[in-house]
Amino acid sequence: MIELLEKWDRTLFIYLNGFHNDFFDQLMWHLSGKLEWIPLYFILFWLLVRRYGISVWKILLGTSIVILLTDQLSVHLFKNIFERYRPCHNLEIADLVHSINNKCGGKYGFVSSHASNTFGLATYIGLFLTTQKSKWILLALLIWAVLVSYSRIYLGVHYPLDVIGGAILGMLIGYFIYLVTKNVFSFKKHKNGI
Repeated sequence: MIELLEKWDRTLFIYLNGFHNDFFDQLMWHLSGKLEWIPLYFILFWLLVRRYGISVWKILLGTSIVILLTDQLSVHLFKNIFERYRPCHNLEIADLVHSINNKCGGKYGFVSSHASNTFGLATYIGLFLTTQKSKWILLALLIWAVLVSYSRIYLGVHYPLDVIGGAILGMLIGYFIYLVTKNVFSFKKHKNGI
């Protein structure tokens, strides 16, 4: 069963990784970056301040915990235990992998830390910003996480199951820390809230 799942995952990876051109090479490289998303983080911070005022520090504390957990657990609980080679490190298919700028990352890829981090952040912040008027915010953040996660397949550094596993881990952590934050702290809607 595991062999069949890995074969399916590898076949899907080769298919998805095979769609490339110069424009998407650059786009996916930037989608996968970290500094490129700083403007988005400022927008999210501004929305949180508008909604929660000075209480935003409670959410930022939770955000730090989400990122710490998604990042560390994706490495120490998954990558270092499963030791599944990234596609670009897998000698069986390395010559079929399309990568950009000769970047491959660490040796192991299950689960994707990018997927875990972005889905954790999207879930956690999205739940705090979602209201009757702004249900679209959570959806938009999840779409952002999907794009970032797909970029990891495009760049040849993760299989689809690496990304799916990271997404599930991130959403679970984001949701759990959201519940903890909401139950530990009290929140009052700020007068300028959305």
